[in-house]
Amino acid sequence: MNPLERIFLLLSILPFACFSQGISHPDTFPGAIIVQLPERNVAQLKKLTLEEAHLQCTSWRVAVEANNLSPWKIIPEDCADYVKEYMTGNGYEFDLQRVYNEAGIYARSVNLNGDGKDAWIFDVDETLLSNLPYYAEHGYGLEMFNSTKFDQWVETGTAPAIESSLKLYEEVLGLGFKIILLTGRSERHRGITVENLLRAGFREWDKLLLRSSEDHGKTATLYKSDKRNELIEEGYRILGNSGDQWSDLLGSSMSKRSFKLPNPMYYIP
Repeated sequence: MNPLERIFLLLSILPFACFSQGISHPDTFPGAIIVQLPERNVAQLKKLTLEEAHLQCTSWRVAVEANNLSPWKIIPEDCADYVKEYMTGNGYEFDLQRVYNEAGIYARSVNLNGDGKDAWIFDVDETLLSNLPYYAEHGYGLEMFNSTKFDQWVETGTAPAIESSLKLYEEVLGLGFKIILLTGRSERHRGITVENLLRAGFREWDKLLLRSSEDHGKTATLYKSDKRNELIEEGYRILGNSGDQWSDLLGSSMSKRSFKLPNPMYYIP
């Protein structure tokens, strides 16, 4: 019973309590007091509950994207429908477009040296290529990550391009940046990754860096930092970096500007 119902109940029994104490003069209580408790509007309460759940999941997603909630392994069970709706609806597309707009404005503002060493780094999965067909079969992040199943998906070579990223890629390439693809995929997937990228419309990258045997066991942050360090040693100037994970962007030899794509489905440290 909520506090409002308790007040109504108290008011309804108060006259009887007073009568029991001898207060029965007709001028004091000229008639019976009838208090009708309000009926619960089930639909309204359900709507309120759904709205609160939506806000809780929105708050969780914002914390994830801001890197305020880490590490985490799967999405909250209560947010499964929310994440699915976000990833398959307009929300995800609008956020991707926002990243594209801002990255494009920055890219066009950069004065390149023209010596072939001005670089823009792109991650691959959930940055250039979308694995939504895979995650649609695995709860959009509700299931614990299974590397064997994911590798089987990678080996199909059918991941589609993220269209806003393809537009940015083509614009950056046209401006004269050297494009470096830096992915956490294994070196053994080089062939199928190249095929998939070409099929999806990506072309003319300068380097495709994948995990070698000596990189296995490193966190993504350390691995990608090491690779960026090597690029700096080769004389590259890293002016832009696009990735869906904070581990794509943080660490050593960070780019002059970094652009985080949305991804509430999984977290890679």
